[in-house]
Amino acid sequence: MGILIKGGKIVNADVSTVADVYCEDGVIKGIGLGLDVPTDTEIIDATGKLVMPGGIDPHTHMQLPFMGTVASEDFYTGTAAGLAGGTTMIIDFVIPSPQEPIMQAYEKWKDWASRAVSDYSFHVAITWWDDTVYEDMGRLVKEEGINSFKHFMAYKNAIMAADETLVNSFSRCLELGAMPTVHAENGELVYHLQKQLLAAGFTGPEAHPLSRPSQVEGEAANRAISIAQTIGLPLYLVHVSCKEAVDEIARARHNGQRVYGEVLAGHLELDDSVYQAEDFATAAAHVMSPPFRPKGHQEVLWKALQGGTLQTTATDHCCFCEDQKAAGKDDFSKIPNGTAGIEDRLMVLWDSGVNKGRLTENEFVSVTSTNTAKIFNLYPQKGSITEGADADIVIWDANKEHTISAKTHHQNIDFNIFEGRTVKGSPEITISQGKVVFREGQLMVEEGAGRYIKRPAFPTIFEAVKKHNEVNAPVAVTRSS
Repeated sequence: MGILIKGGKIVNADVSTVADVYCEDGVIKGIGLGLDVPTDTEIIDATGKLVMPGGIDPHTHMQLPFMGTVASEDFYTGTAAGLAGGTTMIIDFVIPSPQEPIMQAYEKWKDWASRAVSDYSFHVAITWWDDTVYEDMGRLVKEEGINSFKHFMAYKNAIMAADETLVNSFSRCLELGAMPTVHAENGELVYHLQKQLLAAGFTGPEAHPLSRPSQVEGEAANRAISIAQTIGLPLYLVHVSCKEAVDEIARARHNGQRVYGEVLAGHLELDDSVYQAEDFATAAAHVMSPPFRPKGHQEVLWKALQGGTLQTTATDHCCFCEDQKAAGKDDFSKIPNGTAGIEDRLMVLWDSGVNKGRLTENEFVSVTSTNTAKIFNLYPQKGSITEGADADIVIWDANKEHTISAKTHHQNIDFNIFEGRTVKGSPEITISQGKVVFREGQLMVEEGAGRYIKRPAFPTIFEAVKKHNEVNAPVAVTRSS
């Protein structure tokens, strides 16, 4: 049975228009007025509501083994919470341990993700390097539909990728037409500052942001951008959190380099005062990397999002409960890094973006869905309300108020960084693969219904880059003796 969404205003990244949307077999089959549909079609009255592409979260960590524990949110609970917030697809991260075969890690994550209730895909992290990693990257791109590889420039003595690994992996990405992405923090500096602070007796969560000042992100962003520029390929920076990193991206883009930036809803809204909470549990609950920044950085990030220096929004959804965070009670560097947000992202961004005049409704769709689909080669299958696109749709009530709380959210975590905030604008109905999966507060999901979505490589962009590199290659000078 198909679904006809009647009378709503369709909001795409480029235009808004009032029309009906007919979905059948998981696909949008018709858009217009007076559509001829089968008699058994379910009718959804969307009069006065907005009909938008489902959100795509390009940065989540479901069930992640990290810092001696495992994230409390698995692919079932995490994708369900996403649907409750209007997010219909995630791109999660396969993160091999050092020396772990890349394909082995990928198969492990695929098994975990088989419980997902919404569509999903993967970035794969390159945490070490040898010839097998080189070969496996090719297999992942050509056979498994992976077109992006993650590089952690932080977490020394764990998953940090040294410059040699970055150079090797970036070069392989250029050969394959894949997008390198980076977590930009100088891991050596962070490690040095952590030891220095601990030696001075600073053991609590308030030391976490002191060990990761904005300069370490700016330096790493500059280094990653310079490596990508030298090799000659695009680059995507995850969770940009500070002015220094924004400045590096802006400079590179001004010089014609293809650099993309992602910002988290949390970094747009919260500042580092959260680490001054009197009780350990509250302060520790906010420990993530990069940390929340001093006041002033948030407005810089908003302006960068408005102006196009940053293109996408995400959550870095990585849940650890109070008992897990307690592992760092006497040593802040041992607090598992991560916060939640997959259920709250769209509501917070609508409230602070559209309601405050920072974003238009079309720009909202761009930064929560369409730009991610375009950058990671999912568009127009995802990120658009167009004929032939997947029927992943959120029917949005711009006037509906919702108070965010750990007591009522669907996320599998006992804390919410937006606790007590009342937002105006929230999903009324979420449709995934042409089926209603969330309606007026109630989830109706099926474990394992999520599909793994392959993402093709980028031959057009990368061939253009290669030609540019060949044309502009330095000329060798032969000197006579």
